[in-house]
Amino acid sequence: MTVRVLVADDQDIVRAGLCMILDAQPGITVVGEAADGRQAIALARALRPDVCLLDIRMPDVDGIEATRQLAGPDVVDPMAVVVITTFDLDEYVYGALKAGARGFLLKDAGADLLAQAVHAAARGDALIAPNITARLLSSFATSRARPVPPEPVEPLTAREEQVLLAAARGRTNSEIGDELAISLSTVKTHIAALMRKLHARNRVEIVMWAYETRRVEL
Repeated sequence: MTVRVLVADDQDIVRAGLCMILDAQPGITVVGEAADGRQAIALARALRPDVCLLDIRMPDVDGIEATRQLAGPDVVDPMAVVVITTFDLDEYVYGALKAGARGFLLKDAGADLLAQAVHAAARGDALIAPNITARLLSSFATSRARPVPPEPVEPLTAREEQVLLAAARGRTNSEIGDELAISLSTVKTHIAALMRKLHARNRVEIVMWAYETRRVEL
């Protein structure tokens, strides 16, 4: 199945480059382009793409607000959003993930990683790059000004804790299975249980919770 993507970036050259890269990937086609967040929201609602690739810094309506309106907790039929940024220490990334984004990349991530992120978002997963995402989540989530969230009403099992930590360190489901010597289907079962217990909408929110509760320190 071909993944339909909407690309939003206020820089014409960057947007054109992203579209060219994505259109060249097997199983991906760009169905729309937007130069700002307001246009991205309108196009996304009209075209219903499988994935929206949004720049964080855009005029008028930025990527965070666009993400919130397309994928936020109050959205009845949320879309898959991946945010991109120029700086790997962008203070807005945490807000974008909280707003509902399934992951984010640097603009110079390369064609392979960009395609992986798009496909991951389309299938309901998320690309968690340990060298970028984990560091950012750790930095913001462990801030003294940010309260530690409560433990779930239904406690996590020992195995769920292991899967949670592995996911927070950027491991894929296959890598988690190999690391813990369990099947891929079992890993998926544990991920689903974590989402249910933590009231998380996706894998990103599971990882964020791991950092917010100080389970992972870098």
